[in-house]
Amino acid sequence: MSVKIRLTRMGKKKQPSYRVVVVDSRRPRDGRYIEQIGRYDPRQEPSVVEIDNDKALAWLRNGAQPTDRARKLLEISGAWTQFKVAKGEIHTIDVTPTAEEEQAASGAAVDEPTADTPQEPETASDDEPEAVDGSTDPEGVEA
Repeated sequence: MSVKIRLTRMGKKKQPSYRVVVVDSRRPRDGRYIEQIGRYDPRQEPSVVEIDNDKALAWLRNGAQPTDRARKLLEISGAWTQFKVAKGEIHTIDVTPTAEEEQAASGAAVDEPTADTPQEPETASDDEPEAVDGSTDPEGVEA
């Protein structure tokens, strides 16, 4: 028996929503299924994709083949990537942070300005009133 993960159409005419199901490949599209593992609603903004990753991984490990659309939905939910990592087709690298990165992440090192870094020029302070014409002379008299 060939088992597939595919979509079953639900909803009214012109208002589709789908169930992500595990089904015998010989069954019709909307026929009886073995198990429902999620749902997909493309009409909402953004589209709703709810898939039980544990059930999907169990079926993928048992040999269920997803259709193209079901594979895309499994990629969105993260189940397909987990399956590929467990299978060994995607290699992950565990990167350990260096001591400097750990200090920066914990906030222990405080950035202080050094002589090499340029400092921002000082602007007019808020204590000095500014004239209407844009000059800083409070009297409004130009010299």
